[in-house]
Amino acid sequence: MGIDNDQDRQGRRDQGRRPAGSRREPRFDFGEGGPAHDDGAEDWRLSAQDRLAPRTGDVDDTDRNEEMAPRQRKASTGKASTGKAGGRNGGRSGRSRPPARKSRRRRSLIGTLFSTLFMLGIWGAIAVGAVVIYHFSQLPPIDTLTVPRRPPNIAVLAADGSLIANKGDTGGQTVKLKDLPPYLPEAFIAIEDHRFYDHWGIDPQGVARALAANLTRGSVAQGGSTLTQQLAKNLFLTQDRTVSRKIQEAILSLWLEQNYTKGEILALYLNRVYFGAGAYGVEAAALRYFGKPAKDVTLAEAAMLAGLVQAPSRLAPTRNPTAAQARAQVVLTRMAEQGFITEQQAKNALMTPAEAVKPRGAGTANYAADFVMDVLDDFIGAADTDIVVRTTIEPAMISAAERAITDIIAKKGTEAHVSQGALVALSNDGAIRALVGGRNYATSQFNRATAARRQPGSAFKPFVYLTALERGMTPSTVRVDEPVNFGGWQPRNFSRRYSGPMTLASALAQSTNTIVVKLAVELGPKAVAQTAQRLGITSPLTANATIALGTSEVSALELTTAYTALANGGIGIVPWIIRDVKTVDGRLVYQRQPFDLGRVIDEANVSMMNYMLHQAVTSGSARRGALPGYEVAAKTGTTQETRDAWFVGYTSGLVTSVWLGNDDNSPMKNVTGGSLPAEAWHTFMVEALKGVEPKPLPGSPWAAPEDAPLPPPEAMPPMNTAPESGAQTVQRPAPQREKNFFERLFGG
Repeated sequence: MGIDNDQDRQGRRDQGRRPAGSRREPRFDFGEGGPAHDDGAEDWRLSAQDRLAPRTGDVDDTDRNEEMAPRQRKASTGKASTGKAGGRNGGRSGRSRPPARKSRRRRSLIGTLFSTLFMLGIWGAIAVGAVVIYHFSQLPPIDTLTVPRRPPNIAVLAADGSLIANKGDTGGQTVKLKDLPPYLPEAFIAIEDHRFYDHWGIDPQGVARALAANLTRGSVAQGGSTLTQQLAKNLFLTQDRTVSRKIQEAILSLWLEQNYTKGEILALYLNRVYFGAGAYGVEAAALRYFGKPAKDVTLAEAAMLAGLVQAPSRLAPTRNPTAAQARAQVVLTRMAEQGFITEQQAKNALMTPAEAVKPRGAGTANYAADFVMDVLDDFIGAADTDIVVRTTIEPAMISAAERAITDIIAKKGTEAHVSQGALVALSNDGAIRALVGGRNYATSQFNRATAARRQPGSAFKPFVYLTALERGMTPSTVRVDEPVNFGGWQPRNFSRRYSGPMTLASALAQSTNTIVVKLAVELGPKAVAQTAQRLGITSPLTANATIALGTSEVSALELTTAYTALANGGIGIVPWIIRDVKTVDGRLVYQRQPFDLGRVIDEANVSMMNYMLHQAVTSGSARRGALPGYEVAAKTGTTQETRDAWFVGYTSGLVTSVWLGNDDNSPMKNVTGGSLPAEAWHTFMVEALKGVEPKPLPGSPWAAPEDAPLPPPEAMPPMNTAPESGAQTVQRPAPQREKNFFERLFGG
């Protein structure tokens, strides 16, 4: 009922002997019940050999071992088969075959593992992408992103062009790469990001290296941030160490690399990186630590600056010079290894390590720079770019002023219980030549010369006497020094003694309290206040009898301004410190034009006041202010319980005030205006007037002997005043014309 196998095998044997081109027709045997063979009937049923997939037992074992599934195969028993055909093993030896099922199982497990890892990778990539997209969405729109403007630097220069201080949030102006020595930016590349020119903002090698180092040491020993990433953090982000911030940092780094050249990125970095001590950028750092601009730093100094950014506080050369130099050595070694410098250059730099400069003096020039910042907005508004401000400050004078204040306190401050001082020096037109607001700027930035208001004491008395002169009195007018009582207030002289009849000139020279209070009550405290304000006092003044003794608080700058009108011949001035303002490329932004308030004191009264205040120096309480060869006018001031001590004096071209005291208003010990303040004033003026030709004071008629006797005192007529608010009323004499002082002095 199937194909005749014997005939088929015979046919295959005969096939090789059949002539070429002959064809043998297949024969079919339908078996019993089917058509007879000789009838040519065909049986279309398939035998086992004709099936596409042979059934078990119908094919040779050799074929079955190769084709059937692993689960259908069985291991050989290892015994020899019997029979001509070799039985089930097809005549093969009894050696067993390898276990194909284990091999297939192993391949299946590996495939499953790879498949799982592949899927995990896909999901991980999706998760990372989602995180990146989320943090990207938290940033400003990328098409509106711009590098924020660097806060402008204000370079404050002295009158001679020398730098006093850099002000603003950065501490130094912007520099360009072309203006720097090549080894300065190369030092930062060598130590912070030696693949800077090869990566695109993120350095995978650097990240991997940092991770390996940190895992090996078990701590954060290295960072994988590129210079671009550090810049991105400084420009746009906070200093928080979070995963979120690092992701945003990476995104912004890619943006920076796409929008700026490597040179621009490096320049931005060098001008923004923080170096400690309030210094942002290499210019500020070079000035802060080495006292020179960045373009002038040496190789050793450049290496120290580059090493500093890793930990500005810990590695600051002013605080930890040993650690700073050790770090600089690492930088120099890296520079040599990477070919930025030769080994010989590195050795030379290591032989002469950089050293931070020590701050010169007490840094008190910064008080003047601070005052510049206080008034700058009034002239140019808010600065939006780096600018250079040239001032009226004289370097020699500011140094002399600093020494005068700091030395007197250092030598005698402890014994006298004096902790602070201030000094202001003005020229006749109001230009500030020197301004010291305290003994040490580093320990206290409060400006006692401009911001502090203290009682001037007897230094206020000239305004009372000027008011008297403007009411027709003269230096020879006589008043009696005697005990007084004004509504229960009984002002006394500092000496506790009374001298009887005195001229106004003597009363001012000796700083007699009783007479000046009588004058203030007689003239009216409001008139005295108006005189002081006309000359330049801007603080509120309490118009009562006590104004004569300087009980209303004023600043040192105000008091010096008011005295300047006496020194310059009677012209009112407004103190000023800014000559001009320019951008760093030289464009003029502001230039001061000559300005004054016009005449505020009559020339004759200026002359008389200068004479009276000159007498205070030659024979009165201000004798320590005498300067050989110069005409000097001055007045001392001491407040109750010696809480404040003043000395204000002037020559023909320079007016200077000195204040000593304590911030907590505690009393000093035996300090008056004629003692320590006079010493400090004298010390400063000797230095300040070096090389200045002496000139007479305005209106001075006393080129003749200065010891010419005063006119004899007149008998004092009875007085009557109409004091304000409760002061005692006394009789006022009938008006009568007195001879002019100069008429009396010169016999006119």
